[in-house]
Amino acid sequence: MEYSIRELSELAGVSARTLRYYDGIGLLKPLYANEAGYRYYGDAEVALLQQILFYKERGFDLKQIAKILYQEDFDIVNALKEHLLALEEQRDYTDSLIRTVKQTILQMKGEIEMSNAEKFAAFRERVVRENEEKYGAELREKYGDEEIDASNRKILNMSKADYERFKNLGEEIQKQLEEGVAEGAAPDSDKARRIVMLHKEWLSMTWKEYTEEAHKAVANMYICDERFKLYYDRKVPGCAKLLEAAVRYWVGKDL
Repeated sequence: MEYSIRELSELAGVSARTLRYYDGIGLLKPLYANEAGYRYYGDAEVALLQQILFYKERGFDLKQIAKILYQEDFDIVNALKEHLLALEEQRDYTDSLIRTVKQTILQMKGEIEMSNAEKFAAFRERVVRENEEKYGAELREKYGDEEIDASNRKILNMSKADYERFKNLGEEIQKQLEEGVAEGAAPDSDKARRIVMLHKEWLSMTWKEYTEEAHKAVANMYICDERFKLYYDRKVPGCAKLLEAAVRYWVGKDL
């Protein structure tokens, strides 16, 4: 079946202007355009548009989506399975938040007892779940179940203050990296040194034991593993490279 740009716009709830933009950047080309320049889309394009919208809902930007959709081994069925898993986990997280809100209401009414740690359990559980989903298999193979389980326990047992510090550190590292790339900071600069200090503290909050060798190995993954690279480069390309180079230079020196 074929759809005009207006028909596809109405079908998908996406403006015709957006579809023209997707065509312009090469994200979603029409099946063909007639002599008058009107775009028409077939079933394959409809399926790709659905994938684009799924990935957008999951927080991917258009550059990331294009890279995923047009890689040689892209498989739409596997992509749908991945969407399903992500949505189910999102539902579980939402259910956990709902339970926490309900329990907090009951606690504030004096009907139940609730520790401060329990108030933030859902947020910590999400961190653990997302890490396991993205990197669990590789990290367990590299460092062993005991190390990863201990790391997960440290996250789940964090106090409110520790958890806030952990989150803030991650955000500050990303901010400093983006500033460093924009400024052209060298790996041996004071800027890079501060980034490595923050990164060491951030890692130490979840690791069973910090070692310099492990720090360098993890940083190397940031440039060797495309998932890590995409995470750090999601806004400013070059962040993963700067972090790895800074860690390689500064770890083992006086921080």
